[in-house]
Amino acid sequence: MKKLYLVSIFAVLLSFFATAQKSVSEATIVYDISVLKSDNPKISSALEGATLSLYLKGNESKSEMKSKLGREADVYNSATGNGFILKDYSGQKLMITLNKSNWIQKNSFYSGLKFNIEDYPKTIAGYKVKRASAVLPSGKEFIVYFSPEINLSNKSYNNAFPQLNGLPIQYELESGNVLFRYMLKSFTTDNVTDSEFDKPKADYRVMTYDESQRLKIGNPK
Repeated sequence: MKKLYLVSIFAVLLSFFATAQKSVSEATIVYDISVLKSDNPKISSALEGATLSLYLKGNESKSEMKSKLGREADVYNSATGNGFILKDYSGQKLMITLNKSNWIQKNSFYSGLKFNIEDYPKTIAGYKVKRASAVLPSGKEFIVYFSPEINLSNKSYNNAFPQLNGLPIQYELESGNVLFRYMLKSFTTDNVTDSEFDKPKADYRVMTYDESQRLKIGNPK
């Protein structure tokens, strides 16, 4: 009788943990981007209404930022280790090809962060969240509010924080003298079409990731 009771409790716990977090392999996630701080009013104006859209389907991911300035997208397949970056600004189109090593290098800044996870008493965008904080190499604090209810099975998508077991709901990034806030606008698990991950066949100047990095050397910041 005692063994049956223990088995029953164990089954209940397994059932609870299975339903407590929803594992998602296919989704479309959209963030609104706002400028919280900038010493250049033109930047704030240019990025007004900007969005970041993420498309996930199995091992494939696409991260696409759109603003008045133009469009930039990162596409990657974690199974094959191949991907590309698309830049479309002022009529100039550039495609930068990536391999697995390039992808790891490109996303290394946040992958090594050690987050301290805390409960958070409020909800954001309708989600109960936890607060994750880490110290950047610059010494500044980096804070992400994430929902542990949703587990994204693809941990390699761009701007992902693989250390966090959940869906980022709100976070802030600082680039130069500009502070950006990303706020979740929508999250759906509708089917994502394969065409989202297709490589353009024309109209783009093509270079490798290493070539693009060499071009940055000596450029003014």
